[in-house]
Amino acid sequence: MSNYQRTITYEPDSNEKLTLRELLKKWLIPKKWQHFLRVEKQVTINGQYHPFNTVVNAKDVIHLNFDFPPRNDNQTYLPGKNELNIAYEDNDVLIVNKPANIKSHPNLPTESDSLMNDAESYLAPAGHPYMVHRIDMLTSGLVLISKTPYLVPIFNRQLTTKTLKREYLAVVKLLKPINQSGSINLPIGDDPSDVRKQRISSDGLAALTDYKILRKNNDFALIKLNLHTGRTHQIRVHLASQGWPIVNDVLYNREKPNGNMMLCAYKLTYQIPFSNKFRTTEIEPPTFMTDFIQKKD
Repeated sequence: MSNYQRTITYEPDSNEKLTLRELLKKWLIPKKWQHFLRVEKQVTINGQYHPFNTVVNAKDVIHLNFDFPPRNDNQTYLPGKNELNIAYEDNDVLIVNKPANIKSHPNLPTESDSLMNDAESYLAPAGHPYMVHRIDMLTSGLVLISKTPYLVPIFNRQLTTKTLKREYLAVVKLLKPINQSGSINLPIGDDPSDVRKQRISSDGLAALTDYKILRKNNDFALIKLNLHTGRTHQIRVHLASQGWPIVNDVLYNREKPNGNMMLCAYKLTYQIPFSNKFRTTEIEPPTFMTDFIQKKD
């Protein structure tokens, strides 16, 4: 089957009765794609085209053909040189544990030293990677990569609706007191004094981070973090603003770094495309983080 076609056997939630239009909306298929599927009759139920107000029944076989412009297949990457640390893989996605100090994607087409370059080598020659989201170069942890271009807008909608969630672990220096748990709700904008940095800014973009302490001593804490928004350097800026800079953060911690930044995206949850089910992938935090907090006790 083409890289742009999909066949699904419909499994409804309990007693739900959805029309084809409602089902495509629930699957987060973009409106412009729904329009194409309807006008070009590129969606069928049990082999036949039906109007969008048709109710879909359990075990109906739905076939979708996304082979239309503009197709999201213009991402091309040079082959990389490093092996991937794969946390999960199926026909749709590749979830990779990115090491610290490797970029998620190249800044220029001529670069070959990013995670997406390594994914290009891994999937070649039969497939290619399609970027869904990124994490900072200095941050380690889970990154979801799509194997099929038509899933990228669907995953993007999951990011927007917070259906695709990421959880982080960080080791912070306690320059100020910290509660056992809490939220940081402060807007973030560009730092005019340093193009590399962001800062808390009244005219910045809304940003919300939840935190919870897992381990703590007088000087350091290992904390779990949930993002409600996805601003650049959000965790790093929010924690530093409270007097809890991340250990070895070269931008937001005034202490000279001694090793990798202690921030890891350790857990990723997403809705399996064209289904009602969710999948969670979780990794152990890097040993340099867990060893550090244990040695400091």
